[in-house]
Amino acid sequence: MSASVTVRVPAKVNVQLAVGAARPDGFHDLANVFLAVGLYDEVTVTPSPDGLRVTCDGTDADQVPLDRTNLAARAAEALAARYGLAPDVHLHIAKDIPVAGGMAGGSADGAGALLACDALWGTNASREELLDICAELGSDVPFSLVGGAALGTGRGEKLRPLDVGGTFPWVFAMAERGLSTPAVFREFDRLGEGTDIPEPVASRPLLDALAKGDPDALAAAVSNDLQPAALSLFPELADTLAAGLAAGALTALVSGSGPTTAFLARDAESAVKVADTLRTSGTCRAVRTASGPAQGATVVRSASA
Repeated sequence: MSASVTVRVPAKVNVQLAVGAARPDGFHDLANVFLAVGLYDEVTVTPSPDGLRVTCDGTDADQVPLDRTNLAARAAEALAARYGLAPDVHLHIAKDIPVAGGMAGGSADGAGALLACDALWGTNASREELLDICAELGSDVPFSLVGGAALGTGRGEKLRPLDVGGTFPWVFAMAERGLSTPAVFREFDRLGEGTDIPEPVASRPLLDALAKGDPDALAAAVSNDLQPAALSLFPELADTLAAGLAAGALTALVSGSGPTTAFLARDAESAVKVADTLRTSGTCRAVRTASGPAQGATVVRSASA
């Protein structure tokens, strides 16, 4: 039996987020094209004589809940319940994905904890079972496990892997404050009230651009139906988007529900230029560069007892 297991799990950017009208259950049908990018959290799981506990360090660690509302804790409890185990583990999150930034950092921690606990306990859950637990935890959690690129339908949890023909360099600008995902969806509903909201479908030009590895074609096809709602709640994000475009980004969009903004660059050199300009623009708190696609949740260290 392992004495500790560490799993690395990536952030994501939504290169397309098509949102349907609110369903009776309050969720929205989505056509969500995920691309995993190389910003990572690491979740380390060790047995704990004191029961389940969560600790965190790194970027924005002070904003991470350390109680059982944390998706990592919920993942450990869910797997333990399925196998009749006590979730007596210490979950330590080394944070590098922005918190409350629309990049699925919490979902990443849930997927990372699930894979780490499976390895620690030797439960040998199937991929399908792990994905089923992920879907119970949240709409973005299954993709955090899978990584790469995928089309998410339903509320985003039903995944179809997508081919990607190259590497896409991105720049991410972190905002001065967070945005609540439920609040952004409520604003989307408010802005769309009285209008006919079409069924969400994946963009064929966007899927073709990913498959070809063509950054110009991808830039022309990206879209985010939640962007108007995010900008309505956080108007200053428009200044960040404008600054990145002025610096030479091929396109700019709010990442998911925000407030992180994402900028696609033609190459790594262009990404550095965009990042440097954004850092001095006064429109954001921090700037990171990363490329996609990136591998999903992966065991990177395992120490035996």
